[in-house]
Parts: sequence; structure tokens; C-alpha cells
Amino acid sequence: MTDTKWVRIVLAAVAAAVCVPGCDRGKQAPPPPPPEVATLIMQAQPIPLTVELPGRISAFLVAEIRPQVSGLIQKRLFTEGVDVKEGDVLYEIDPSSYQAACDSAEAAVALAKASHVNSLAAVTAAKAGHATAVASRDAAKAALAATHAAQARAEANAVPLRLRTQRFKDLLADKAVSQQDYDDASAALKQAEAGIQSAAAAVQGAEADVVRAQAAIEVALADIQKAESAVQSAQAGIGSAEAGLRTAKINLGYTQVKAPIDGRIGRSAITTGALVTAHQPVPLATIQQLNRVYVDVPRATTDLLRLQRRLADGRLSQDASRNSVKLILEDNSVYPLHGTLQFRDVTVDPSTGSFILRMVFPNPDNVLLPGMFVRAVVTEGVNENAILVPQQAVSRDPKGNPLALIVDQSGVAQVRMLTLDRTVTDRWLVSKGLSVGDRVIVEGLQRVRPGMPVRAVPLAAAKPDSASTKPASGPATKAD
Repeated sequence: MTDTKWVRIVLAAVAAAVCVPGCDRGKQAPPPPPPEVATLIMQAQPIPLTVELPGRISAFLVAEIRPQVSGLIQKRLFTEGVDVKEGDVLYEIDPSSYQAACDSAEAAVALAKASHVNSLAAVTAAKAGHATAVASRDAAKAALAATHAAQARAEANAVPLRLRTQRFKDLLADKAVSQQDYDDASAALKQAEAGIQSAAAAVQGAEADVVRAQAAIEVALADIQKAESAVQSAQAGIGSAEAGLRTAKINLGYTQVKAPIDGRIGRSAITTGALVTAHQPVPLATIQQLNRVYVDVPRATTDLLRLQRRLADGRLSQDASRNSVKLILEDNSVYPLHGTLQFRDVTVDPSTGSFILRMVFPNPDNVLLPGMFVRAVVTEGVNENAILVPQQAVSRDPKGNPLALIVDQSGVAQVRMLTLDRTVTDRWLVSKGLSVGDRVIVEGLQRVRPGMPVRAVPLAAAKPDSASTKPASGPATKAD
């Protein structure tokens, strides 16, 4: 084909292009159809709300092994890193000095008991002396009574003799009786008066015997009191000696350093031959019980107040599983066993404005180790009327505020500003901005502007190549 023919073809094409618009200028093109968008109708549904809280694992029980007596370590009887049982002997401290103290205490107890026996014998002897003194006093009183009776008889016998002697004296003056009769009567009277004096002396002697016997009784009573006091002192001595023996035995037992709890023992801080002191600040070893572990996580007080308000106004309700806790490990794997929320601390840390939540997790395989970083998934409650919107339906304005486009009753796209609470799998939990029954545009957002008429179709009826959103499943997790 020659160059002239090419030029003619190009000119003809240009002329045709110019002519066609001119020919159609008198006709108006029809408006384009409204863009098709896929919408999802908002529905309320109950959703459990959870929050992930970072925390650290600590042992359920921790026992730092410290000696309670001083001495040289003779033996270490455990292997580092193994499980031990309560009562297992871990270390042996040289017991020689403590055994000697125990023997001395046993001798002191024996001596105190012997002293007690002697004191009891002294009490028995003092009581026997008292009985003898009482018998002597009773005999003296009986003798006194007999002498009083003899004195009374002597005085009674002297009365007629006095009268007879006086009468014979008067008759002698009249020569009515002989001198011999008067002398006989006078001699009999003197003899009776001598008997009275002898009886009086016997009474005095008997009274002295009674006084001496009473004094002997008082001495015997004093001896009894002294002996009984010695018995009490001996009993106290036995108690003191036995207390010393118990202390010596306790200290001797402390030479065997035993495990106070079941658990896994760590490395030993000392070796055989080391000198240790009672209650030293540095532990010999540490035992940690790991069949159960604690997870302590901080929680902001603002979150607590927000949760309490939601529970109070009915936006959240509590379910039976709210104390059940899941655990996410450092490698983002989920720990297979659930734990239990045990307690909430009653004190707020003033420096951080947070308090501590403590959970307990079973740890039969010792997967969880003290100091490990984990994330606890704690159930806050159930939102009975949750509205969930797919994340792809939410966009942001220039200020970063979340918004969504809905289709109103007239089929026109409208803007709704949203308040988002948290993510629930691949959806947002909306706290403000949407209502039940709203048709939210999920697909076709790039073809729509606010105020444009659109043709809404259900999300399930969208084209096969359109991305669909699965229904939310699983608990809601608070957004970071």
C-alpha cells in the first residue's frame, strides 16, 4: 500500500470521528444506573466480652530453705531440679554439739526427778513427825486431866481433915480429947495438904508437857510446809529440765534440714563443708510447687469502673463461666487447660492506677514456669444486644474517626459516625451509631458517595468474586 493511500485512510477516520458527535448532538444520553452495593442488615445478638491482660506466672507455693541451727553441712541429700516430698531430708548439719546438749538435758531431767522423789520423802517424814507430835499432845492433855482430877481429890480429902483438926484443937483446950488424938489429926491434915501441893505440881508439869507437845506440832507443820515447797520447786525443776530437753531435741532435729512442702527444688546455694548460721538471709535452696500456678495480671481501675457501670445499667450481664480464664502463651499458642479467677486485690497501686487480678491454673505437665510472660483472656460479661459490623464496612474520616455508609429507606447512601468498642473475630462491636435493622454497605464502597442513590442487594446475593463476611463466632476481645 502506498503512502497516499495511508493518508487518505487517516483523513477519513478523523472526519468520521468529528462527524459522529455532531450528528448525535441533538439527542441526550440516559443517566447511568445506580451502583450496586452489598448490604448487611444489623441484628442484635448476645456476645460474651473478654479482655486480654498481660501477666506473669508465679509458683503456687514457694519455700525458701534456711537452716534453723548453725553448723557445718555434712551432706546434701538431693539432686538439683528434681521433685521432692514434704519431710524429705535435704541437708545434714553436724549434730555432735546438739547431741551433747540433748544428753545434758536428759541428765538434768533425771536429776530434777530424783530431787522430786527426795522432796516427797521429806514430806512423808514431816507428816509422820506431825502425827507423833499430835499424839504426844493428846497424851499430855490426858495426863493433865488426870492430875487435875488428883488435885481435886486431894483438896476434897483435905476438907474433913481440916474440920477434924480444928475440932480436936478446940476439944483439946477443954481436955475433951487427948493430945495424941490432936497430933494424929494434925499429921493427917499436913499429909493431905502435901498431897494437894504434889497434885498442883503435877498439874503444872502436865500443862508444860501440853505446851511442849503443841510446839512440836507447830514445828512439824512448818516442816511439812517446807517439804511441800521443796516438792513444788522440784516439780518446777522437772518442768524446766523437760523444756530444756525438748529444746535440745528440737535443735537436734533441726540438724536435718527437711523439705517443708512438696515441689521442685532448684539449685543448691552451698556445698558440703560450708558453715551455715541459723535463719541466715541467703536460702540454701528454693522449692516451688508447680502442679498449680498463679497468674497475676494488672487491671486499670478505669476498666473496672467502666465494667461496673455496664453491669449496673444492664448493658452487660454475667454468665456462669465468668470466672473461667483462658491463657495464651508467649508463642501465641493457647494453653489447653482453663484456669479460675481467684480474687481481685483490694488495694490500688497509686503509681500505676491499677490493681491485681490473680488466677489459678492447673499445671500437671509443668508447662507453665514461674516468670513466664502470658496473656490471660478474662470474661467481663455478656452483651445481650450486641451489634456487630464487618471490619471491611468501617472506614475512617481524615481525623481518624470511624464511620460507615448505610442505605436509608429511599435507597440513598448515608453516613453514620460510629463509636467502636472492640473487635469480635473479624467484626467490630459497635456501641453507638448503628441500630437494629440498619442496612450497612459492606461491598461496593469505592463506587458510592454519601447522598448517592444505590441499588442495595443482600450480602449473600453479591457476585461470587465478592468477599463475604462470616458470622461472628467466639468471644469478643477488647481492642488494644
